[in-house]
Amino acid sequence: MSRTRTLFAALGVTAMAGATALALAPVSSPPPAAATVVPFAAQAPDSAFTSQADAGGAAIACQRPAPDNRVSTTIHCYTPDQLRAHYGLGPLASSNDGAGQTIVLVDAYGSPTAADDLNFFAQTFGGPTPDFESATPLGMPDYKNPTGKGVGQSGPNSAAGWAGEANLDVQWAYAMAPKAHIVLLATPPAETQGVQGVPNLMKAIDWAIQKYPSGTVFSMSFGTDEQTFGSASAAKTQFTKFDQTFQRGLAKGDTFFSSSGDNGSTGFTNVKRKSTVGTTPEVSYPNVSPYVTSVGGTQVQDGWTWNPTQDVPYLPSGARNPAYWAWNSGGNTEAVWNEGGFQIGTGGGLSTIYPRPAYQDGVSGVVGGARGVPDIAWNAAVNGGVLVYHTYFPSTEGPAAWGVYGGTSAASPQAAAATAIANQARAAAGKAPIGDLNKALYSASFDHSAAFNDIVPQTYGTTPSGVLDSNRMWALAADGSLTPNAVPGYPTTTGYDLTTGWGAPTVPGYVAQLVAQ
Repeated sequence: MSRTRTLFAALGVTAMAGATALALAPVSSPPPAAATVVPFAAQAPDSAFTSQADAGGAAIACQRPAPDNRVSTTIHCYTPDQLRAHYGLGPLASSNDGAGQTIVLVDAYGSPTAADDLNFFAQTFGGPTPDFESATPLGMPDYKNPTGKGVGQSGPNSAAGWAGEANLDVQWAYAMAPKAHIVLLATPPAETQGVQGVPNLMKAIDWAIQKYPSGTVFSMSFGTDEQTFGSASAAKTQFTKFDQTFQRGLAKGDTFFSSSGDNGSTGFTNVKRKSTVGTTPEVSYPNVSPYVTSVGGTQVQDGWTWNPTQDVPYLPSGARNPAYWAWNSGGNTEAVWNEGGFQIGTGGGLSTIYPRPAYQDGVSGVVGGARGVPDIAWNAAVNGGVLVYHTYFPSTEGPAAWGVYGGTSAASPQAAAATAIANQARAAAGKAPIGDLNKALYSASFDHSAAFNDIVPQTYGTTPSGVLDSNRMWALAADGSLTPNAVPGYPTTTGYDLTTGWGAPTVPGYVAQLVAQ
């Protein structure tokens, strides 16, 4: 069991397939150290939900739709219309957003029930009929053994975790751009400690670049820490090979998004195929590639405001401590994503491999001589997560149910959908797709104040972890209280920063600025 799995299990948070530390060795021969590849998604614990009758009359933070119907008094969640309204979009039912555009969601393994689950998601929230396709250019994944029997390092034992990631990507790209053609690009095997993971994903992306029209927007909700490649030279060699795929897509007018990660400024090193947390700030690939737009995380508190008075998330019994999870009704804020109670938060920082790309010269005071990430941000919180429906693998995952998901895996597909809406508007204006988004985002002609909600420090309640002003992670001390992680984080500031980039899009303004480019 990896450290990630152990951590999330201890906190009562279900991590996606990344919890089993998807890993690979770079394809050069002989390979350097194996690299850990993880999807950046997390699911709120089922223990936070109960029947409405058992809620004891407490204020409801989240209600799962039918056929689930369970509620939580501590964990908040959003429907498509709630987040669409927050980001400046109209109701899902009457939306034409994304018409004529293609969004490709890239996931190892995919989900065997993605199409049916997306249809149910659309029906539940009154959206238009989805235009969905599942593509498996490298062959169909094997869904026969979703949890595995034994300790195999790759294969169908990771299918259940990846299915959750895939459903999240598909349903929430649809939630923002429901008229787009949505493609789930799935690859076998579901790598955990092998060599095919990222190379297979890149091969599939190459296929999709040739298959789908100019202006296709890709979202990748996985990553491998730079340090896990063993050395800077080994990482640079491998990343250069992978980057050729992104360069081919940009030349065609496509755009690539990637999640910035869920471990704040911390990352993993890989020694003899065993991942350990590094002692210095770390970023991951592919989001750090200069050819990819990196999406960091925020926490949207819309209609509620967190009000912690004690920095002890869990009682000795393991139950959530009401003094930590307390909240008040009302309010509308968006802060850097850093959830001490779950020990997860937005990735971001400086590359040790890539120098500063020319388009970041204007923010050299922040990034220095290195590529800095993220470029933009979107809601990624678990407390304030998104509703996702699943029916896959009932023998292991139980009956049909709704989950509440967060992570920068939730952020990237939604940001990709917002950009597909921008390409739709560019097409209506007789313009080509935006293509290389980073060059547009950092250009002098781009009005950031019109396109983004600048994420600045926010203070909630009276506890240290309620001061959301960086992506420094929190650790649980022996007495159950939160203490700052030893690895320093990066500050959230006015203007561009290394936790939320330029900020969270206000979609109408974001679209208008991209049309003007």
